[in-house]
Amino acid sequence: METHALGFEQIETSATFIREKCPGFAPKVGLVLGTGLGGLLGSISPIAEIPYAEIPHFPLSTVQSHKGKLVLGHASGVPVAVMAGRFHYYEGYSMKQVTFPVRVLKALGIGHLLLSNAAGSINGNIDQGDLVFVRDHINLLPENPLRGHNDERLGPRFPDMLDTYSED
Repeated sequence: METHALGFEQIETSATFIREKCPGFAPKVGLVLGTGLGGLLGSISPIAEIPYAEIPHFPLSTVQSHKGKLVLGHASGVPVAVMAGRFHYYEGYSMKQVTFPVRVLKALGIGHLLLSNAAGSINGNIDQGDLVFVRDHINLLPENPLRGHNDERLGPRFPDMLDTYSED
């Protein structure tokens, strides 16, 4: 597991590596597929599939159901970058490592990011396998990826979270 600082230079190294695997491709949307949504890969017309183990500075997914690869291609004609599996704090990664791939997706040019995960609910109207949309959250994790020196090349230290869960 890589524990050194993951900053702008490492993000650029990863993004450059990915661009070299798929010259001229510019994804507009990023998808992060968590547990249960790996089947969505079948709706992607792939241009390139890159195992996380090959991407510089990327963590390795240890969750058995996660494929552990980045798929670049098209979904309904839209250029997408799809993370088939993601990384978790409970796997022993720092929050900087968990969020590093999202910063790489931004460096690749995505303007929209869709995240998924498996979650429980105490709402009796929600059944196993239902898709739900999050409207808000409370961060109870003990670590924050925004901690430490702020590199303005990556954006503001505390980004505006007002429209994080936009109904649009």
